[in-house]
Amino acid sequence: MTDRPAIVEPAPAKINLALHVRRRRADGYHDLETLFAFARDGDVIRVKEAAEDSFRIDGPFASSLSPPGGEDAGSGGDNLVTRARDAFRAVSPTPPVAITLTKNLPVASGIGGGSADAAATLRALARLTGTDPRDFHAVAAALGADVPACLSGRTALGTGKGDALADLTGLADTPLLLVNPLVAVSTAAVFAAWDGIDRGPLPDGDLLARAHAGRNDLEPAATTLAPVIAQVRALLDAATGGILSRMSGSGATCFAMFDTPAARDAAAGQARARGWWTLATEMN
Repeated sequence: MTDRPAIVEPAPAKINLALHVRRRRADGYHDLETLFAFARDGDVIRVKEAAEDSFRIDGPFASSLSPPGGEDAGSGGDNLVTRARDAFRAVSPTPPVAITLTKNLPVASGIGGGSADAAATLRALARLTGTDPRDFHAVAAALGADVPACLSGRTALGTGKGDALADLTGLADTPLLLVNPLVAVSTAAVFAAWDGIDRGPLPDGDLLARAHAGRNDLEPAATTLAPVIAQVRALLDAATGGILSRMSGSGATCFAMFDTPAARDAAAGQARARGWWTLATEMN
C-alpha cells in the first residue's frame, strides 16, 4: 500500500441527442443508432490503494444505492462500480482499493449514471495501475451497453447495441439543462413497452442537424409509464432560448440545450419551482 493521494475521476452524465431503436436482437439487446453526448458534470469516483477492498457511497442520491444499515457497502454489493472493479482485476493485476462513489445523479433516470460510474471506475483503475483505459473496451461492453461510450466520454455515434462507436464533433460548451421529475423509470420496462416499429435510421449531416432530425423511440413508452415526462418536455419545449429538447435514454430525465447560460438558468428555475431535480451545466 502507498501513501499516494486518491485518484479522482469524473463520471459525467450521458445524454442521447437521438435514440433510434431498429430491432430486437436474439441476445436480448436491441440494435440502436444513437448520438451520445456528455455533460460537464455528474457523479464522482475516488479510488485509493488500501489494505483491503472497500466501497462507500455518499452524495445527494446515496440512499438510492446504499445497502441497509448505512453508507459503507464494504467490499461488495450489487453495484456497477464493484462489478467494474472486479472485471478490471480479472484482466489486469490490481491491488486492494478503497472506492468512494459520490452519487450526484438520480438513479434509473436515462442519463447513464450507473454506466458512467462503472466507466469512471475503469478509468481510475487504469490510472492507478498505469494502463491505458482504451484497452478495456471489451471489459466495459461486458458490463453494459452504455459503458463503452461512457468509458470514452466523447460525443459519438453508437450503433449495434450501442457499443460500436464513431467519434463526432460539435456542440461543445453549449449550455445544457437536465431535468428529472424524481420518478425512477425501469429501462427494462421501457424497452418491453417499445412498440417494435422501426422508424428508420439517423440521417447524415452535422451533429445538431442530425439531432434535430432524429428522435427518441423510447419516449412514448416511457411517457406511458411515467406521464410526468410529458410535463417536463412541455416546460423545456416552451423555454425561451431553447435549441433542442428531448428525453434522454429510457427516461425520465429530459434535457434541453440553450443559446445562452441565462436562458438555461431561467428554465432551471421554472423546473425547480415544480420540485424537479435540475442540473445546469454545459456540453462537454
